Amino acid sequence: MKVTVVGAGAVGATTADNIARAALCEDLVLLDIKEGIAEGKAQDMMQTAALLGFNTRITGSTNDYSKTAGSDVVVITSGLPRKPGMTREELIGTNAGIVKGVAENILKYSPDAIIIVVSNPMDTMTYLALQSTGLPKNRIIGMGGALDSARFKYQLSQHLQCSPADLNGIVVGGHGDTTMIPLIRYATWNSAPVISFLSEEQQKQIVADTMVGGATLTKLIGTSAWYAPGAAAAALVEAIVRDQKKLFSCCVYLDGEYGQSDICLGVPVVIGKTGWEKIIDYKLNEAEQAEFAKSAAAVRAMNEVLKTI
Repeated sequence: MKVTVVGAGAVGATTADNIARAALCEDLVLLDIKEGIAEGKAQDMMQTAALLGFNTRITGSTNDYSKTAGSDVVVITSGLPRKPGMTREELIGTNAGIVKGVAENILKYSPDAIIIVVSNPMDTMTYLALQSTGLPKNRIIGMGGALDSARFKYQLSQHLQCSPADLNGIVVGGHGDTTMIPLIRYATWNSAPVISFLSEEQQKQIVADTMVGGATLTKLIGTSAWYAPGAAAAALVEAIVRDQKKLFSCCVYLDGEYGQSDICLGVPVVIGKTGWEKIIDYKLNEAEQAEFAKSAAAVRAMNEVLKTI
């Protein structure tokens, strides 16, 4: 099994570190456009192998896609990170060219790869990757919902004073501060609905704090977060390489599901060895469906920008 992570910045390096520690593949390639960065971080990670006990071979490469040949899964994290005050939408112009070029170069050497998109604005970049490569829709997955759902569970745990591992919660819709939809009605604490333990005010606060989770971290640390995004990307890699049939919220191509078509948006999907295998219908109520339609409209507006580039 071979995995490539494109982009050796904070998110890419953290993704690679998680993949190596979990021994998800025999060969792991870290690629970056900046001279020496990927090679240096790969060597640094390899020097932890004796201490952490993993046997994954990590190779760094400066823009040499031939070293990625035969990859089963490719994670694209490359692109400019978000800065304080910057929206994901403002990243479209720069990151679209990067993501399109990366996807095309990857497929020259790994035509059967499953691609996980992390680069922002993630919904639009996922749609771009699908449209520009012509790959089957199940082989292009946007990571955003998996991260947003983890942030949702964190916020729930803070109010419930419980372990996040005991919580189930999912976020659908766009991966944006105003487009994501935390489905608190469906969230559970070891099978008990969390709304049984939270006031209406707490529920509203949890939803609001989840939606600005990324922006909050960007404001605090001066750039995009990396630990949770890296862990989320690695979790999707694990579900694929180990054929876990695990349910995640991921950005995938919709063809009538949830009332939307010709768009990539976050919905509950089963992830296995072929990529995303099926979409699960959560039976949204009228208010939730309206929010989903509003989220889709916002993402479509971002997608329209691609036509001007």
